[in-house]
Amino acid sequence: MKAAIFFGSKSDAETMKKAADVLAEFGVEYKAFVISAHRAGELLVQTIREIEKDGFEVIIAGAGLSAALPGVIAGHTVLPVVGVPLECVTPGKSNGLGGMDALLSVVQMPPQIPVASVGIGNAKNAAYLAVEILAVKYPELKEKLLSFRKKLAEDAKANGGLGYEF
Repeated sequence: MKAAIFFGSKSDAETMKKAADVLAEFGVEYKAFVISAHRAGELLVQTIREIEKDGFEVIIAGAGLSAALPGVIAGHTVLPVVGVPLECVTPGKSNGLGGMDALLSVVQMPPQIPVASVGIGNAKNAAYLAVEILAVKYPELKEKLLSFRKKLAEDAKANGGLGYEF
């Protein structure tokens, strides 16, 4: 079970580490790459080829602004790609769009080259989706996921899921 995590800038590392943490929690091997789709296209394609040869089975790709990275990756592989739209923030300054530009770029892929998408900055959900994708093939991972979901339900019930009094 292997997942690759791509992001275009070191400034995205803090957000994308949340995906790595979830994968580690479920025992999924992962490797992370910082490669810009615009600045290092050849390196990106070469890296995609290498992870395919190395048995990786799902890709999580985070990107901001035009958010081309997930789509470019999807155009070069048939592995499932989960896009994480990121808000592009220079320290102390936002680009003013709050990540909506990235979200729309990720979800508006051309026909036949899909990219799954999660909410803006929600790298954790990208990893949970990657785990679900892998769980189709790996029964032991499916069992971990079912246990995780059962605990979520139990926690919800313990926190007033049957009714809440004010």
